[in-house]
Amino acid sequence: MYRKHTFFRGLWRHAVLWVFLIFALFPILWVISASFNPANTLVGQSIIPRNASLVNYKEVFVSEQYPIALWIKNSIVIGLTTSALVVVMTSLAAYAFSRFRFKGRRQGLFAALLVQVFPQMLAAVSIYLLVLSIGKLIPSLGINTHAGLILVYLGGAMGVNAWLMKGYFDTIPTSLEESAMIDGASPFQAYYMIILPLARPILAVIFLLQFIGTYSEFIFASVLISSSEKYTLAVGLQLFIQDQYASRWGVFAAASVLGALPIVILFMFLQKYLVSGLTSGAVKG
Repeated sequence: MYRKHTFFRGLWRHAVLWVFLIFALFPILWVISASFNPANTLVGQSIIPRNASLVNYKEVFVSEQYPIALWIKNSIVIGLTTSALVVVMTSLAAYAFSRFRFKGRRQGLFAALLVQVFPQMLAAVSIYLLVLSIGKLIPSLGINTHAGLILVYLGGAMGVNAWLMKGYFDTIPTSLEESAMIDGASPFQAYYMIILPLARPILAVIFLLQFIGTYSEFIFASVLISSSEKYTLAVGLQLFIQDQYASRWGVFAAASVLGALPIVILFMFLQKYLVSGLTSGAVKG
């Protein structure tokens, strides 16, 4: 009787799991199927496409009016640059908050987190005017530049990331740095040579999360970038389908699949660090 009860309880759990799994995977399978559908339309779309071909993927690379491949490249460059700079800046800030004791430390932590409470789009107009003003002094950081867009992304990445990384740094024993300093290492050498190698999981988590957020961001990219050749993938795809959505569905789906590959590849490359990086910082802070 007990075994029968356990079997049905396990069956119920697996059924719920499969329902959620199908619910999550169905849109992905539908888009992948549409990308191989040569009809390039929503009419008659099914999970298994008829006469599957790569014609939509070829269109992604040969279209001159809509350079989707260039948009993907722009998104990758902006995402990787922003993520790398965020990791460097956040690690320095988190290390200071974790290891040093100074006046205003606690208030600074809460202030950084408080800024994240308000969505960035509330300040879209102010940020636009700020970047416009900066562009008058430094044109390479102004409107319609990737550097200006990266600068905006950096400004909104410190709060939660600093808290998350500080919690991880708190789990690393200070005795390691003290031993290094006894051997003649400076505080920066202890940070660079001792702490950072041990903090690779949280660095990978911050890098991945920031890349995903930057890569798929739409609002600021559409506000600050105006030239087609400088569009990110999110902005370019919106322009691509705004007038002829139904007749460009196949090419749009193919571009979406190709655009998702950088995130998938990066996730697979960093997956061994993700679990420890996300959980270790939660035990102390």
